[in-house]
Amino acid sequence: METVQLTIHDAPYAAALQELLERNGTIEVRCVEAPEPGRDGVIVVDFDALHRLPLPLSKPERVVLITRNDPQHLAQAWNVGIRSVVFNEDPLSTAVLAIMAAELRVPKSDARCTDRGRGA
Repeated sequence: METVQLTIHDAPYAAALQELLERNGTIEVRCVEAPEPGRDGVIVVDFDALHRLPLPLSKPERVVLITRNDPQHLAQAWNVGIRSVVFNEDPLSTAVLAIMAAELRVPKSDARCTDRGRGA
């Protein structure tokens, strides 16, 4: 099961996003006060929580930023390596797509691959 850490202070937005993500049953959403970068999965933060992430980001491809359309916010996100940004005025479905895309970018360890090359 995939894990998504949500650190969004807009409680109604966070609750609605959590509900959409958990709907299909393959994603575990954890609403956290501060993201844990050592934990696997995608990290979704608002602009305030971005400043609580340790820099430099070790895996910026797994971070999705939810923020307003502000050039300074976008510049700061770009400077720390974040490439997935969703504006808080965008439909929730846009945020879900960005999170799903981030999940695809996170390398997966597949135990089945370790048996390749061995005789059956």
